[in-house]
Amino acid sequence: MSQNTVTGEHADILEMLAEQREMFLITVRGINDEQARTRSTVSDLTLGGLVKHVADTERSWIETIREMDENAEVTDMDAQMEQYFMRDDESLADLLESYRAIADATEEYVVTLDLNRQVPLPIAPWSPTREWMSARKILIHIIRETAHHSGHADIIRESLDGANTTQQRGEAAGMEFD
Repeated sequence: MSQNTVTGEHADILEMLAEQREMFLITVRGINDEQARTRSTVSDLTLGGLVKHVADTERSWIETIREMDENAEVTDMDAQMEQYFMRDDESLADLLESYRAIADATEEYVVTLDLNRQVPLPIAPWSPTREWMSARKILIHIIRETAHHSGHADIIRESLDGANTTQQRGEAAGMEFD
């Protein structure tokens, strides 16, 4: 379903999420798999790892809303850490295609979602007691996560080859920089 047919708060949330995804994805324009795996700062984070993490975060939170599992627990910390790393057998193109599919599924789901729906959150090492959150707040959290990691990605990309989101976005719009 097109965002053009969605109105009100649903449209606002979907538009903001789409804008944050767009800004995040600018950071991986024109890079290859080797660059996507390259650590360019003291952090272990890479552009490929961030694409994988942001996609997995969005997918996981939407599943949390859909499944409404009052017994959910995060127990596999190795799997949690795996999402931050682009493996040698993964390609950036495949990670981006997965992210696009997740984004499409999110947008389709959110169109009819009751934003006031109260969702039980999984118990996890960072949240040892069961909490409940509105679907609205979870979607805002996805937006915040995407924006947060967009900043990380921008620093990594600039450290990698000097490119930055502002300049890349401006150049795509026909602006010239000195």
